[in-house]
Amino acid sequence: MKLSVCITTYNHESYIAQAIDSVLRQETDFDFEILIGEDDSKDQTREIVKAYKDRYPDKIRLFLHDRKNVIYISGIATGRWNFTNNLKHAKGQYVALLDGDDYWTDPLKLQKQVDFLDAHPDFAISFHNVRCVWQDGSQPPFTLCAKNMKEEMTIHALLRQNTIPTAAVVYRSGLFREFPTWYFEILPGDWPLHILNAEHGKIKYFDQVMSVYRLHQGGIWTSKKDSFIWKERLKLYMTINSHFNFKYNDIIEKSTADCFYKLAVSYHIQNDKEQANWFAKEYRNRVSKWIRPFDSKYIKLLIRFRMPMLLRMLDFLRGA
Repeated sequence: MKLSVCITTYNHESYIAQAIDSVLRQETDFDFEILIGEDDSKDQTREIVKAYKDRYPDKIRLFLHDRKNVIYISGIATGRWNFTNNLKHAKGQYVALLDGDDYWTDPLKLQKQVDFLDAHPDFAISFHNVRCVWQDGSQPPFTLCAKNMKEEMTIHALLRQNTIPTAAVVYRSGLFREFPTWYFEILPGDWPLHILNAEHGKIKYFDQVMSVYRLHQGGIWTSKKDSFIWKERLKLYMTINSHFNFKYNDIIEKSTADCFYKLAVSYHIQNDKEQANWFAKEYRNRVSKWIRPFDSKYIKLLIRFRMPMLLRMLDFLRGA
């Protein structure tokens, strides 16, 4: 099997058919399988995926899960069991990921990415740009990847931030033997997967929009406070740093410093002075090694805590 498409779905009755159809429309000169993990949805998602399995029995492998298998991380029910079960059963030389509420727009997506990886064995991952759409239409669509995104990257880029959308990635299977224990204890799922894979090869970026990523209130991150999100990122950075035995400490330390800065600001906005001051202190301790004399972020943090009225005036004059 050349490639495995792994789809995870839960409560996606309005979207899952479009996701599966977008995979079935792929034009390739190689065979690929579709693995669908259904997490015991409360809506009609299970019935829909079972109907697709009946129509394409030789193409689709269906895994129907029970809610008792759900893994809770930071008090949140996740699809981690569903996700890793798909990957465990994938037979392909390559793996493509797709959430059940997203879909692909380019019928040659898989062919382009596989052709590149076949021709470049020193690359572990390929991905492309995606179009982000707010499901309720409250905001205009936008493309996710930066305009100055490099076409070739290494693990160092991923240690700063996750640049790879889930619905955009195709990677080589079997680059590491098994998921470490900590993978089931941190909330981000695709980001650490990409990091573990990037340890074994370079990353290729296609500056083409080939999929759609939906934003809606049903997502894990969209309904959470900034302080929660940055705490989870901080937990990820510190875990990854330990996993690699601090091999990339210089890079990760700057990423953790950014988290401390964001957390200090978030708690300051929430009027939680004790937490805000603690994270501000941790930020100052970390940046003291490399901070420039007039680092704007550092100065702004000092102003925010020491002279809040002046900061609000500066924001007003700047049009913020």
